[in-house]
Amino acid sequence: MLKMKPSCECCDKDLPAEQSGARVCSFECTFCEDCTTTVFADTCPNCGGELVARPTRSVDKLINNPASTQRVHNPAGCTKV
Repeated sequence: MLKMKPSCECCDKDLPAEQSGARVCSFECTFCEDCTTTVFADTCPNCGGELVARPTRSVDKLINNPASTQRVHNPAGCTKV
């Protein structure tokens, strides 16, 4: 099951699990759409993998399967590729 991290690792924007707009790589590094396209050119700055749309999780499923609350924020790793 995906961790569903709550924020962009670059700009720290909130990324609610029940809403679209998050991008992830195969290691679940998580970024917002804006950082993915304007800063990273759809490539994960951590592993070099492809950043793709993270699926959403319905609110009723979040009750028993909550998203992560652990924020990962690494502004030092936010450089254009």
